[in-house]
Amino acid sequence: MALITKAIRGTQDVLPNDSYKWQHIEHTAMSIARDFGYREIRTPVFEHTELFQRSVGETTDVVQKEMYTFDDKGGRSITLRPEGTAGAARAILEHGLYNDALPIKVAYITSCYRYEKPQAGRLREFHQFGVECFGSAEPQADAEVIALANLLLKELGVTGVSLHINSIGCPACRAEYHKALKSYFETRRDDLCPTCNSRLERNPMRILDCKSPECGEITKNAPVMMDYLCDDCRKHFDGVKGLLEAAEIQYEVDTRIVRGLDYYTRTVFEFVSDALGAQAVVCGGGRYDGLTEELGGPRIPALGFGLGLERLLMVLEAKGAKFPDPPRCEVFFAAMGEEAVKRCFSIVNHLREGGVQAEFDTVGRGLKAQMKYANKIGARYTVVVGENELQTGKARLKNMETGQEEEILLDESLYVNLYNKSIDRQLADMAELLQSDIEG
Repeated sequence: MALITKAIRGTQDVLPNDSYKWQHIEHTAMSIARDFGYREIRTPVFEHTELFQRSVGETTDVVQKEMYTFDDKGGRSITLRPEGTAGAARAILEHGLYNDALPIKVAYITSCYRYEKPQAGRLREFHQFGVECFGSAEPQADAEVIALANLLLKELGVTGVSLHINSIGCPACRAEYHKALKSYFETRRDDLCPTCNSRLERNPMRILDCKSPECGEITKNAPVMMDYLCDDCRKHFDGVKGLLEAAEIQYEVDTRIVRGLDYYTRTVFEFVSDALGAQAVVCGGGRYDGLTEELGGPRIPALGFGLGLERLLMVLEAKGAKFPDPPRCEVFFAAMGEEAVKRCFSIVNHLREGGVQAEFDTVGRGLKAQMKYANKIGARYTVVVGENELQTGKARLKNMETGQEEEILLDESLYVNLYNKSIDRQLADMAELLQSDIEG
């Protein structure tokens, strides 16, 4: 019995006391994406395994070691999505969205699944905010996607984050780079881990992404792609850098960034935090111009990024970032007697229809216990309604923070009174947040 009342290793529950933080991040992310012209897309949690083998890459850690793959009852090999891009690209192709006006801009918040060692900021079930832009090969699109991620981190109050960018070229110039890498690693084959030895022939760039400390030491002196870029790729990268500079978005060129998935080409980037130690990357992405063609569709230039919500939340909390206050009960009605319960139920329904968070007792407590409950849930106001209040049509509205009371009428004016108090409080909270942003 103990096993079924404990979450599976590598997963976690988001409890009510924390869910408002997630909602704040998710709302901010989708709101900013919308300002950039992105619309939401939702794809299935599982896909055909071949989709990820062909897009993510058979030589990657994700495909070789981390995917949750199983045969369904029809004998088909199915995989829980390990990332969001492949499913979005499949949907773009399946529904012919590339025939619409380009670029196609989509955004999503999704769960992903990878079987790896659970640790801080790295779970087997995790969540991502991602954006994908299909239909532009220009450096403007790269800069815009980076600017979106930069603005999101800024709006959320993330500090101590630096932008690292690199170019890993196109298939044409990467062929020469692969030769140089292979030549370099051949002389160190005996020191490479077994997985990297298998990668040496098929895709030596994947060795640069190995998490083994021994392989990490070997790669420090490996050739860098920047020295092998063709003229077109170099021009594209210079264009991206120029646009970032024009927008005053600070960056540093990091020639060691290759990203962990095979579909990347040209621009790759990461936002790196100083708050997470070894798990420093909070957002990463880049261009994947050949992905749709690899999946059997027409060649559609594309790019995007993924941002891990669990890791982002860790950064925000480590930096002491401010979150909006969690939602609180505006007014709690304590009822005494059957007729009072009916009247209070009617009142809270009207208030809720008007957008006021109102509650009343639903478990049959006595008055003292109701007031104790109202205090525990942080109700801003309380109103006691009993036989006397029903007869006079009047009750006392108590401010639970100041203790002040005022007489109110149990008629239509009650709704206007409480609506106005709720609006005034919301405006005050907005002003406080605005002032905090200004001071920050």
